[in-house]
Amino acid sequence: MATKTPKRGKKAARGKKAQNLTLPAGEETEPVNMESMGHPEIYPLVLTTKTQEIFKCRVEEDVTDEQPYKLINKETFFEDFKNRGPISDFYPVKKIIQEYPGEELLLVYDKDFKYGLNFYLIGTEEGKENYLNPPEVPEEQEEHKDYISEELYIYKPPVSKPWVSLGSEKEIEEESVKESTKQIRYMISRKRSRFGAPIKFSDQNASYVKDAYIECTAYPDKNFTLKQLEKDISMQVVPEIKDMSTQTKWTYPKNATTQYYPREFSEKEKKVLQQSKPLADFLESVSVSVEIALQQNEITNTFIDDWKSLAEDEGMFGDKSDTHLKEYQSFTDLHSPTEKMITCVSWHPTIYGLIAVSVAERLSFEERVHFSGKLLLQPSLILFWSFSDPIHPQLMLESPDDIFCFKFCPSDPNIIAGGCINGQIVMWDITAHADRIENIKSGGSRSKKAVLKPMFILEPDSNKEAMYIRHCAVSSIENGHKKVITDIHWLPDTFEINRVGSVFENRNGICCQLVTCSADCTVCFWDIRPQKPSTPQPTEKKKEESIEIPFDVPSTFLHLDLSWKPISKLRLSKGETSLDHCPTKVSLREDHLLYKTQDRTLAQSKALKAGEMNPYYNLESGMANPLKSIDDFCTKFFVGTEEGEVIYTDWKMERDPETGRLTTKKPVSLYTVHDGAVHTVQRSPFYNDIILTIGGWNVAIWKENVMSGPLLQSCCAPKRYTSGHWSLTRPGVFYIGREDGYVDIWDLLEKTHEPALSQNICITMITYIKPWTFSSKQQFIAIADYYGTLHILEIPWTLSRPSTNEMSSVNHYFEREVKHLDYVEQRKIIREEEKNEMELEKEKKKVKTYQKSKEQIEAELKADYESYLELEKSVLIHLGLIKLSEKMSYIDL
Repeated sequence: MATKTPKRGKKAARGKKAQNLTLPAGEETEPVNMESMGHPEIYPLVLTTKTQEIFKCRVEEDVTDEQPYKLINKETFFEDFKNRGPISDFYPVKKIIQEYPGEELLLVYDKDFKYGLNFYLIGTEEGKENYLNPPEVPEEQEEHKDYISEELYIYKPPVSKPWVSLGSEKEIEEESVKESTKQIRYMISRKRSRFGAPIKFSDQNASYVKDAYIECTAYPDKNFTLKQLEKDISMQVVPEIKDMSTQTKWTYPKNATTQYYPREFSEKEKKVLQQSKPLADFLESVSVSVEIALQQNEITNTFIDDWKSLAEDEGMFGDKSDTHLKEYQSFTDLHSPTEKMITCVSWHPTIYGLIAVSVAERLSFEERVHFSGKLLLQPSLILFWSFSDPIHPQLMLESPDDIFCFKFCPSDPNIIAGGCINGQIVMWDITAHADRIENIKSGGSRSKKAVLKPMFILEPDSNKEAMYIRHCAVSSIENGHKKVITDIHWLPDTFEINRVGSVFENRNGICCQLVTCSADCTVCFWDIRPQKPSTPQPTEKKKEESIEIPFDVPSTFLHLDLSWKPISKLRLSKGETSLDHCPTKVSLREDHLLYKTQDRTLAQSKALKAGEMNPYYNLESGMANPLKSIDDFCTKFFVGTEEGEVIYTDWKMERDPETGRLTTKKPVSLYTVHDGAVHTVQRSPFYNDIILTIGGWNVAIWKENVMSGPLLQSCCAPKRYTSGHWSLTRPGVFYIGREDGYVDIWDLLEKTHEPALSQNICITMITYIKPWTFSSKQQFIAIADYYGTLHILEIPWTLSRPSTNEMSSVNHYFEREVKHLDYVEQRKIIREEEKNEMELEKEKKKVKTYQKSKEQIEAELKADYESYLELEKSVLIHLGLIKLSEKMSYIDL
């Protein structure tokens, strides 16, 4: 770069000489040296390949790393100036070469470009001598030089040169920003007395003070408008497109038909074939095989679909094709002014598609106390829903307080018993309203089938007003339960009990006794028949106490109203303490299971008889019959408590030998397997001795008379269980509701450690589960939630139809678990015996003292001394202190 500038200067000078012009002395080009780096005698140069060949200084050939310099005579430079003139690479240092005092100049190859170019020329004799013969430098200075950077830069101030205009100042002036508006000056002053005074700032709304602010709205200013002088526009050529269509006209429509007809042999050909011997031989040869084929067609059906049979087998165990519950219908009380939850669900025993639910307020105990006045003004109801009308309830049963459990009477479904939150039992008789919910058609056939009779067909205007039915009787507040009734059951019509708990044959032949459990730690037995008073009352007092009966209330249970008290009351004591167990659910061995698939026609015939001559209207008739005791009757039952305990106890009472009072027997067994209140204690509809208990976060399955523990106990679930029920058609399936709205479906044939399927039903807690069998091909399950919605779901085919050997397979599983429990108990006994034996041996060694004689003591001491000598000998031999030759002598000693 330094050499190009002088060349342009020389060319300009020559051009100007041709025009007879002279350059000023200040514009003569000076050769560039390295004075700025402390070497004014060095002049960097760029030598082309041509120049290197002329001066014989070719890189890596004439000049190398070992000899990077070359001495060139001055005459050689002058000849190059004469031949090439200004285009010579040494022309920029022509003046230096002419003024050089010596004959030879030193040209050095700068391989590392130390001075910026590939060669440099030394222009003084002193510099040449210093390069060729460098002076000796002391070692200390050489070491110091190692630390000094070679590229030491010495600042040299630039020399100012005159400005040469190339037109750039005009562009700078155009792009520069200049003030177009005149500046305004403001002077702000304040009093001297306010200097340094404290200032207090505060917020103030500018709209409160007039002229406190000025709004400067935007407006277009013509002085600052910009004119668009240039605009980018793009264009693209698009081919023209034209849509055209053609249609072929069918000018001559014709109807084309084809007729097939059989080709037949002529009479002549038929005669020839009849006399043909090859045809006769062919028919004779194939007649046997054709006859066999026809026989096989008669014996075996060749059109059976084998794949259909395979699919049926797959659906028996764990077929995943259709295992989810399907939403069928839902019911919600839209007319209720308050938020309520469903506490109990029960299907009507004889009418298909009719279901009853009890609702209660979603309030805690403190909230109930606070709103007790308002709750008295609102009726507590049991709603009857029908598939034919999902909006309006068919019937509404009124009660004095919220119902938490109720049951249809097995003998007469028109009789209903329920338990209230205040501890009372309520009875209803809906016989007068039976026509509203059922219609029994009697035709020419023997069978009588109960069918639904929709409300809009029976009474067109009845949907507008709800049908409220008052209760017939309530139990006595003083003599009944003191807290909420958590479970209620009808005793079967085969037996009855007395106040001691003894079992007798049922004298009336109908269900007339109830069993209830409550949070007041009691289990009570009730009898709906009139009891003989202990003391006869005068007739005058009876007239005074007579109360007029409303016309819409039947007198079926008038004798029980407000005077009904239990015939027997059990308290489940905890034994040594004065506390009692708090029962939540009970399960009797002879419990009447409404979900047993009995003959429907028989139940409906009972309902018909109940309409003609209802035995509940004359309960006193059977009281005159003598009692017949039943021997060998099991009076034990299962109880689930609020603490998560499962108790197996006896309802038969015994007399205390000291006081002579009737007391409850001690529980036969008690297990604490649940970590929360037990809300389900239910016997299997297939095995009368298998009981399902659900509470807290786990499930347990028990077998009656097996006292060693549960057959199955699940691990803790992710969410708390709230309800459950056995399947009505599959022995190994049961359903469990959770607090997060999911239903866990357990299948013992598929998995025994976790549910086989979990399905979401709603967004809130599930409060009750009740399945129902419509037919052999269709089953439903009712699931109630905390928000008062009743979900009706259809059970899939895989969960409703049992496999061929499912009954025996599940029974085998239970028997195997019983054997496993027996084995565990036996191992426990064996381990306990082994432990006792070990403890006895230890005690014997400690306590046992021997009476030894003097000879025995001396013999023991001698034996100990001999064992010591043997030990000492073995240690010395092992340490090498005794040699092999010394052994005998040592032993002899």
